[in-house]
Amino acid sequence: MLKDRKNRLLLVLSIVTAIAITFYMFFQIDFDILFYQLPSRGRRIIAMVIVGVAIAVSTVIFQTIVKNRILTPSIMGLDSVYVFIQTSIVFIAGVSSPFLLNSHFNYFLSLGLLTLFTLFVFKYLFKLTKSNVFILLLIGIILGTFFGNLSTFMQQLISPDDFLVLQNTLFASFNVVNEDLMLLTAVILVIMLIIVLRDFHSLDVLALGRDGAINLGVNYDKKVSQLLVIVAILVSVSTALVGPIMFLGLLVVNIAHELFKTYKHIYLIVGTSLISIIALVIGQMIVQFVFQNSVEISVIINLVGGVYFIYLMLRRGRE
Repeated sequence: MLKDRKNRLLLVLSIVTAIAITFYMFFQIDFDILFYQLPSRGRRIIAMVIVGVAIAVSTVIFQTIVKNRILTPSIMGLDSVYVFIQTSIVFIAGVSSPFLLNSHFNYFLSLGLLTLFTLFVFKYLFKLTKSNVFILLLIGIILGTFFGNLSTFMQQLISPDDFLVLQNTLFASFNVVNEDLMLLTAVILVIMLIIVLRDFHSLDVLALGRDGAINLGVNYDKKVSQLLVIVAILVSVSTALVGPIMFLGLLVVNIAHELFKTYKHIYLIVGTSLISIIALVIGQMIVQFVFQNSVEISVIINLVGGVYFIYLMLRRGRE
């Protein structure tokens, strides 16, 4: 019965995802420029699927390792590092730098630095703090504040014209996504998904904790190290492709837990991915059709996710 219920939930989420995508593709379509609008919206949908799945899978894996539903990779300061990287490029080399203007250069630079930072935070600090959730959260807030303050300091020193150019890179947007980079990100995502899904049962075991996993024959340290590398790559490629969306992972994973109420990661991974795609498509529709592209999608997602984060913290405090 429980299995049937979860399968029905997945089916409903799949139908809702298909309806949301179809509605976005054809709402307010102008038949005079149909051959321009459909490919443009199609590229955005593909980008949203890639980013939504990458953030969903990475957050599910990360929360399984830390055994906490509040911590996410983005809350650990990754978004602030991305802003710091983009601001440093403008501050040091100016807006004419190829590392800012050339999307390929910017993508690979951001991807490399974000991956190195993520691996440092996750692997080194995990050992240093012995996976203490509250210390990790505190360190994440400190790192985020540190890089955020450095970015603000540099932004105060650059010219107003340079700052306006910089602003376009600091918020997640699906309006302009490089097709070559989108294809590369999709390939990386598929490779990471194959690695995860080939041994997704180990995630169910890791959820039992270090002692439980070792008693059941899992090489805990090796498996966690492998998964942290996957998390680092997934978060980094999604951020480098479209920019940071801080609270998306927190929002969709917790909704999936409330809906499925299971420890089985095959349901959590698929369900969270579908919810993530739905959230991004709805957010893009609000940005495009309600606000007429006057705000970015990250503002909408972070507003809803931030309120939900406060709710989770208050609920955790009462418990």
